[in-house]
Amino acid sequence: MVDKELKNRVILIKGAGEMATGVACRLFGSNLRRILMLETDSPLAVRRQVSFCEAVREGGKVVEGIEAVRVAEESERLEAWDRGKIAVRVDPAARSIACLRPDVLIDATLAKRNLGISIDDAPLVIALGPGFEAGKDCHVVVETNRGHDLGRLIHSGKAVANTGVPGVIGGYDKERVLRSPADGLFVTERQIGDPVCAGELLGRVDDAEVVASIDGLLRGLIRPGSRVRKGLKIGDIDPRGERVYCDTISEKARALGGAVLESVLAVYNR
Repeated sequence: MVDKELKNRVILIKGAGEMATGVACRLFGSNLRRILMLETDSPLAVRRQVSFCEAVREGGKVVEGIEAVRVAEESERLEAWDRGKIAVRVDPAARSIACLRPDVLIDATLAKRNLGISIDDAPLVIALGPGFEAGKDCHVVVETNRGHDLGRLIHSGKAVANTGVPGVIGGYDKERVLRSPADGLFVTERQIGDPVCAGELLGRVDDAEVVASIDGLLRGLIRPGSRVRKGLKIGDIDPRGERVYCDTISEKARALGGAVLESVLAVYNR
């Protein structure tokens, strides 16, 4: 590996949703600040208040005091880094990997399958969650399943298979997640942070109603006007009712960020 100061290591993150943002913030807070995040042109993040992918549509996004900005040209990326900001680029095909030749590649899309990364894409390739095999697709897999092994580094083998059951928050798991009842366009007048009651109409996907199953606060809500498919997660109700949770990184995202940081330091902090 080329001798380079730790702080100058180039880190490329596939995805800029909630968990990817938690990873980016943990790395940025540890002075690893040459970070480029790759996204689609129509991100579908639910917890938009804590997702840097919002920079795709807004031009910039601040999460817990850390700012990310949308970039296109290489000069814009370098300028963002010089100004102490995370760079976000629309690049769903991840062509930036070959162009940038990063020191670290992190797949944080949580797609639950490998959408094209290779263990040869960088000296250190890290993947979050199921769908990857450490030693074959990447160097390290990070366990994303809530519970005893959350954040565990796997250097050989795979993470736990997708359970399809959301983590328990405030005594609820499946009930707290809003899913699209149909294919179509999601419309709503509700906003993240709004209080909701069980049975309340929250929006529609074409003619199908989206209804709350429990009382709580809307911790997350997909951007109105998004085109969605049936079964897609489009909202998140937090029964704890704490407004501050809507605007701060979750314990799960922090745990995954810490795991990625450990993996990076294990290789480059020698």
